[in-house]
Amino acid sequence: MSSYSLIERMRIPLSKIFGLILLVFILFSSSRWEDVPLTGDLIFLIGCVFVGIGSLGRLWCSLYISGYKNDTLVTYGPYSISRNPLYFFSLIGGIGVGLATETVMIPLIIVIMFLIYYPNIIKNEERRLLNIHGEEFKRYCNKTPSFIPKFSLFEETEEYTVNPKIFRKNIIRAVWFIWFLGIMEIIEAFHETGVLPIYFRIY
Repeated sequence: MSSYSLIERMRIPLSKIFGLILLVFILFSSSRWEDVPLTGDLIFLIGCVFVGIGSLGRLWCSLYISGYKNDTLVTYGPYSISRNPLYFFSLIGGIGVGLATETVMIPLIIVIMFLIYYPNIIKNEERRLLNIHGEEFKRYCNKTPSFIPKFSLFEETEEYTVNPKIFRKNIIRAVWFIWFLGIMEIIEAFHETGVLPIYFRIY
């Protein structure tokens, strides 16, 4: 089996660092849209919808890859409509978290950082999978889009065996988007009560 590249090994640590930096920025900033009637609430509502889609999508993906991520080429369920549905739904969830700040700047930053970093992650992962699965992966690539799902290709099996230990861990990773909604509300309450100072006002 091919080893993971450096960029793949650094994915989670770098994502955590980026998330921490973004959180610090959010802690000391507030939305200018709060001054526009209903606009901030509408942005937050759209963010909740995106977070719901992202969380459910990640759970769906995790169900299919729990215990099979490298050893078996998974081509059913979400992986029948996209080769990288986990990243697709992660981006949707990330945008939702950004919108939960009631700004458009934060989700835009998240999208830009995703576009800078994750295409290389996907390229390296697919190169490794090609080394592992060969012609089978080539046929899969020819049939299935890399990122944006094509729902007309959807296929699923009648039964599917899942490793419950791995799936349980993936559940926790999938629902952090929902936890972040609560964190955004707590931060807003701290701003309103003066516990946290506001140094920036952003759109």
